[in-house]
Amino acid sequence: MLGDEILHFIRSRRSVRRFQPKAVPAALLEDILETALWAPSAHNCQPWRFAIVHSAEPKARLAELMGAEFRRDLQRDGLPSTEIDLRITRSRQRIQQAPVLILLCLDPTGLDTYPDLTRNQAEHTMAVQSVAMAGACLMLAAHAHGLGTVWMCAPLFAPAAVLQALDLPQDWQPQGMLLAGYPGRISPHLAPHLAPHVAPHPALPRARRPLAEVARYF
Repeated sequence: MLGDEILHFIRSRRSVRRFQPKAVPAALLEDILETALWAPSAHNCQPWRFAIVHSAEPKARLAELMGAEFRRDLQRDGLPSTEIDLRITRSRQRIQQAPVLILLCLDPTGLDTYPDLTRNQAEHTMAVQSVAMAGACLMLAAHAHGLGTVWMCAPLFAPAAVLQALDLPQDWQPQGMLLAGYPGRISPHLAPHLAPHVAPHPALPRARRPLAEVARYF
């Protein structure tokens, strides 16, 4: 029965974009990060690095510098200025209103090196996968504590802005950013479907592709 409960718990995780204005206790955050350290990694290289942001000033700096990069990209895409302003404002609000930001970065200094490009590229891809698995563990650990999270890929498009805003080591490669906190709006439709110890999340589950469409058996 325990296995069924775990599977139900994993499937009950949702992406959360609205949070209560409530701080996440430091001990709880540390427990979540410690859990993420137990993710698998290629060659056990553990290439993940975390930058945790909970103060208003670095959040604002990060939102400003990433927003400038985002604006330039949208301008190159030819979007109208009103649409650009709307997207920039929405992105900035999400970053600044989230109680905690967790930047997930890849440190390549411990990766194996090879004399050919193909294997070096594969080594880097394995490190990216390892960081992503740590991120998944982190999100599930947060979910276990009643926190909501959402994964943002924006740092991939503005790595220099992220490093500058937080004064991170230059060899850290930003891969993603988690917004985390206590879910803000509770949907009465979702609550009955969650495990009793899990705080209801503010979003209904989105449809998933059927297994028959994404899997092949041999």
